[in-house]
Amino acid sequence: MTETDYKGKRILITGGTGSVGMALAKKLVEKGAIDIRILDNNENGLFNAMQELKSGGPVKFFVGDVKDKERIRRAMNGVDIVFHLAALKHVWICEYNPFEAVKSNIQGIQNVIDVAMEENVEKFIFTSSDKAVNPSNVMGTTKLMGEKLTTAADYSRGHTKTIFLSVRFGNILGSSGSVIPIFQEQIKNKKPVTVTDPKMTRFVISMDQATNLIFKAADIAKGGEVFILKMDSINIKDLAETMVQDITSGNGTKPEEIEITINEGGPGEKYHEDLMTEQENTRVMETDDMFIIIPEIKGLGETDTYEYANAQKSDKKCYNSGDVTLLSKEEISKLLKEEKLI
Repeated sequence: MTETDYKGKRILITGGTGSVGMALAKKLVEKGAIDIRILDNNENGLFNAMQELKSGGPVKFFVGDVKDKERIRRAMNGVDIVFHLAALKHVWICEYNPFEAVKSNIQGIQNVIDVAMEENVEKFIFTSSDKAVNPSNVMGTTKLMGEKLTTAADYSRGHTKTIFLSVRFGNILGSSGSVIPIFQEQIKNKKPVTVTDPKMTRFVISMDQATNLIFKAADIAKGGEVFILKMDSINIKDLAETMVQDITSGNGTKPEEIEITINEGGPGEKYHEDLMTEQENTRVMETDDMFIIIPEIKGLGETDTYEYANAQKSDKKCYNSGDVTLLSKEEISKLLKEEKLI
């Protein structure tokens, strides 16, 4: 594996005021990047990021939207590496506003891809979601299209040097929009904790795991692949009960005072998530810590074989959050404490 050298590099992070973008920015500062540009249409998020990351260093803050190609062009001028995080990510919001999701998550990524080719950047990394697998909602469908556009960009890049790749996450623990802050608020205010279904499961990944996957994928990518971390799975009701037990033990509330209620699932929600489709399973390489989906379409014959250190063809037939061994409540509690989420 050839580790990407970020020292002296110029970086653009779209949608960079979110949890993952902020974590990436901090690590890129440590790695010696000289110019880290955070582009976001969230003015308040940019202000808060500026306070946290201290304006005046290598991090710069740009108000802008990925739907505006000219704004992207100015923000990406002279950039070496692009991390594309900008998207509408809430399932319900996308269900009720589907064309806005199309404009941000499909037209938006194509704008960023086009400018990345024009600027001849070294690498373009797209952050996707397990909801892109067998999508049942608008958000997942647009994320799948984002992956397809990224792979197609690598195929059609011609003599542009840019390597395009995608990384596919589960739920990032503690990220903005995560269920954990919602449960915390409900428990602290002694309100019922709302769980969609007692059987619902989700893949989970820590913030460190997420950022490390992004960097590792960027290191080994040959172009057009989708990288997936081998993730733990949890039952959402187990998560809620664990959080009730752990949070109330520290604030004088009795666990039995907090009710856990079961609500109907929202539009487009799945009971379980997948990390790969059956068709993808036929072209997956596997390492100790990740799966690598090889693209069906390949570029100019430059990479006829996709080989990676310590990787072999995977015989994994299914990767569903309901079919893998779930974390126990004790393991969930340990994980939340290690991540300083409770």
